[in-house]
Amino acid sequence: MSEVTETTPQPAQNPQQQPVAGQVPQQPTQSQVPPQPEVTMQVIPPAPAQQPPLHMDPVQAQHHLQPVQAQQVPHPVQPVQAQRAALQPAQPPHAAQTAHTPHGAHAAPATHNAAHAAPATHNAAHAAPGPQPRQATQPAAPQAPQLLQYRFDGPEDAPVLVIGPSLGTTWHMWDRQIPELSQHWRIFRYDLPGHGGAPAHPATGVGELADRLLATLDSLGVQRFGYAGCSIGGAIGAELALRHPDRVASLALVAASPRFGSADEFRQRGVIVRTNGLEPMARTAPEAWFTPGFAAAQPAIVEWAVQMVRTTDPGCYIAACEALAAFDMRTELGRISVPTLVLVGAEDHVTGPAEARTLVAGIPDARLALVPGASHLAPVEQPGAVTDLLLMHFSTAWQDTLGPIPVPPVVPALSVPFMPVAEIAAAPAGPGSTGGAGHDGYDRGMKVRREVLGDAHVDGATAATDAFTEDFEELVTRYAWGEVWNREGLDRRTRSCVTLTALVASGHLEGLAAHTRAALRNGLTPNEIKEVLLQSAVYCGIPAAGAAFAIARSVIQEETRPPA
Repeated sequence: MSEVTETTPQPAQNPQQQPVAGQVPQQPTQSQVPPQPEVTMQVIPPAPAQQPPLHMDPVQAQHHLQPVQAQQVPHPVQPVQAQRAALQPAQPPHAAQTAHTPHGAHAAPATHNAAHAAPATHNAAHAAPGPQPRQATQPAAPQAPQLLQYRFDGPEDAPVLVIGPSLGTTWHMWDRQIPELSQHWRIFRYDLPGHGGAPAHPATGVGELADRLLATLDSLGVQRFGYAGCSIGGAIGAELALRHPDRVASLALVAASPRFGSADEFRQRGVIVRTNGLEPMARTAPEAWFTPGFAAAQPAIVEWAVQMVRTTDPGCYIAACEALAAFDMRTELGRISVPTLVLVGAEDHVTGPAEARTLVAGIPDARLALVPGASHLAPVEQPGAVTDLLLMHFSTAWQDTLGPIPVPPVVPALSVPFMPVAEIAAAPAGPGSTGGAGHDGYDRGMKVRREVLGDAHVDGATAATDAFTEDFEELVTRYAWGEVWNREGLDRRTRSCVTLTALVASGHLEGLAAHTRAALRNGLTPNEIKEVLLQSAVYCGIPAAGAAFAIARSVIQEETRPPA
């Protein structure tokens, strides 16, 4: 694939320029930038010996921010040009910029540049002067992974540093870090599927997102790289460090966790989006992403955050929620062998310091950095502090070994004593399990049962199990869930339709509430559930269907109610 790289010219800013319809806004300027607080760094264990310099100037730890007056947003949907103008200072010398959208996008984005602004993607028909995105040809084999939308910043001959976004955001969440980082590394930023105008090809899990990222890097000839990612971007980086340790030279996990909340929480979020769209998520995003003081002082940045979520593809957002629901690497942290910085906002209530300390306790060569005055999107809220930490980490903890890094068979002992936040116990054996193939069948059934019915329901059922009912619980888990529900002949949506109909027909409405919730989690919409019950009324009887409608309506109202 031929590669065309252009340096973006710096046109004079036109304050009257109108916004481009449908464009995802880049991060706006902070109208008042608070002084950067001192960062608390905990080293657990000590960092490895410093590697030779990467052919770069010594890193200057101080990151200066230039406040620019933020503009008001005249319309709730279309961002104004002034909001695009500028979190990012002027382009560093010799820092080439390249934006790229994989083949198949509805509108090929181009790079738009205002004074001191990082480029944002928009329709090529309205592109301002700047480098045009390259159209990559997908690999011919149908089983090849989709490629991701990406852009480059920085010198072409510098080591590559990959930076990944959080759920609901775009690569512009890192705008403030780029001027400093791109002086030393070639920065590769990417968008998640359906985010920032990227093609809406949902991924089935964090592993598939990692495969797509690796395929994109392979297509560009990038073999070894550093990686920093926020939230789900951090999960992708940890997945790469586990499966491809020879490719990852150094790792930074920002606002990350070995397990993000509970599976029920993220599947519930998917149900809400499937029913109500992304508006409830967009409206509540600022509360989760920023501290109250920052949100009150920076209304333009709050609106920018809301617009990012609103312009995300709902199907891709739901798929990312499912990916986070299934993500759990608590038992595999000891296999991450690359130098790792775990960075978290001190006031992050989504993936906070407790989750960060769990990562540090499990990863052998990890350091913890707490950023005061920051919540979930610390790179946006405290850009200077985050930039300094990333500069320090990637300048001193970069493995230059070109060969594969051996994966330790067991978790190495920490070099200094550390009291873990929580001990990770082995999964409890199922009732009556005796190991071997039967135990595998029970575990497989328990996994499917939890995914369909939810942890709360399954935990309640197992807690009520006693010596009299344990054999029945094992029968249900092993054969109903481990065998029938796990067969490939029907997908889970179809099985939910069949199950709802069977419950109405048999009159066993005591199980209808749980399976209505399961149907929503399996992807059925309220309207589709209504159609199933209407069909059941014709063939199973009006009285039974009427009672089913009352139960289902109550469950749907409860499960699809947007957060306050």
